Amino acid sequence: MSKVFMSYSHKDEELRDELEIHLSMLKRKGLISTWHDRKILPGDDFKNEIDENIEDADIILLLISPYFLDSDYCFDIELERALERHDNGEARVIPIILEHCHWQIAEFSKLQALPEDGRPVTDYPNQHKAFTQIAKGIRQAIQKSGGKPSGSSPSQSDIQQEDTSAAQRKDPQRSSNLRVRKSFSDKEKDDFLRNAFDYIYKFFKNSLEELEERSSFIDSNIERINPQTFTVKIYKEEKLVNKCKIWRGGDLGSSQAIKYSNSIGNRNSFNMMYTVEDDGYTQYLKSSGLSSTTFFDFDEKEDLSEKGASEQMWAMLIEPLQR
Repeated sequence: MSKVFMSYSHKDEELRDELEIHLSMLKRKGLISTWHDRKILPGDDFKNEIDENIEDADIILLLISPYFLDSDYCFDIELERALERHDNGEARVIPIILEHCHWQIAEFSKLQALPEDGRPVTDYPNQHKAFTQIAKGIRQAIQKSGGKPSGSSPSQSDIQQEDTSAAQRKDPQRSSNLRVRKSFSDKEKDDFLRNAFDYIYKFFKNSLEELEERSSFIDSNIERINPQTFTVKIYKEEKLVNKCKIWRGGDLGSSQAIKYSNSIGNRNSFNMMYTVEDDGYTQYLKSSGLSSTTFFDFDEKEDLSEKGASEQMWAMLIEPLQR
């Protein structure tokens, strides 16, 4: 059995919990056990418990987000020791990309990350798909190392026995391939668009509040013009540096779309448009942009969650402050 240590920021606790749920089958098979700092008991020495468990771990998962990169303990202590053990062949370190952040210049960027292509979990319209990729990747890593470096994996006969007993306990004789395609109604598409727009508004509002809190020389204004439109202005040292308008539906022949414009006054032009699409199973957003936004290198083939679309629009708004 391989021991898995999770290094993460407490702000990402919900995503860590979801990951652990998706690792449940590997636990049931006796392939892994997991440990994170929420398993420390009252009265235990916090640092010693973490040190002991990271030293015993066969696999160390780095749950990467802006909060992880901002955490001195995660980055300077847990990460440093994890990479030492990885380089010495004592453990395998796997970065798990939870959120958009500039992790590509970090020391661990040399390691193969999960999900595929380092796409953040929160970018997936269906996050279960991302966590399933991660669970499969971890299983492949265990199989490649034979269930080691420390401990031993269960024998094939043990696994088969467990498969049989589990099937007798829980599973009738049926296929697991039960997904069926459906047609999404106009109401479902409209509901998805409205919920996505409300998410984007809250995303911008919270991001602006955090931006002002971190940088005292930044001011901003977000104004909800009506239920379908809001505008944003960002000031640096009381000087306007960028603005945008975001609205949904109602013009240019596309009622099922969210549009982003860096011009507040002109309603008939936009820089990016996000339409509601589906694959017969899940609804998501697709972006299409004008030439003025091509330098952002957005992938128009990518299926976007509400958060993924929000991150793209936020990148366009904040770009002048990051030059």
